[in-house]
Amino acid sequence: MAASSSMTEAGLKAVFLAERPMLLRLLAARLGNPADAEDALQDIWLKLDQHGVPPVAQPAAYLYRMATNLAADRRIAAARAGARDTAWLEVQPAAEEHPSIEHTLLARERLARLEAALAAMPERMSQALRLYRVENLPQKQIAERLGMTVSGVEKLLRRAVKEIHAYKLAGEAESGDVYRLSDEGDSHRGR
Repeated sequence: MAASSSMTEAGLKAVFLAERPMLLRLLAARLGNPADAEDALQDIWLKLDQHGVPPVAQPAAYLYRMATNLAADRRIAAARAGARDTAWLEVQPAAEEHPSIEHTLLARERLARLEAALAAMPERMSQALRLYRVENLPQKQIAERLGMTVSGVEKLLRRAVKEIHAYKLAGEAESGDVYRLSDEGDSHRGR
């Protein structure tokens, strides 16, 4: 008797087809868009067709509950996607924050000249300059690492700066675009 009071899969599909217009209206009202409602209705049909369902005592109520749950899930997913997209857009730099093409090309050119100057230097000089300017190590630590005196490191750094300027990086100083490589207050840093 229990089997006769419950609906089989084939019967549930028949009830779905009979209730389709009402389910579509429910989904359109919940989702706010007829196209999304059609997609959701298609998802319900696919669930019924592919996964099968156990026998159901009240098939229409079961289908309406499926539609309501699916609409709620889609609204939640849409809200999360909107929040995620908004958060992503908020952290993206504005167009005016991007460097111009001209500025980028000039920076690449400067970098190439600097790399050429560093490559032309003796290894020890280049290493001292990198340790001092890139790794920001005090001259005393550089001296220990290279096995020389602090005075020797100072002389090495001064010569390195002169060699870089010899590669025409000093010409950019006129436009104010060069970072100063030697500062009076910096020469005794870390002693």
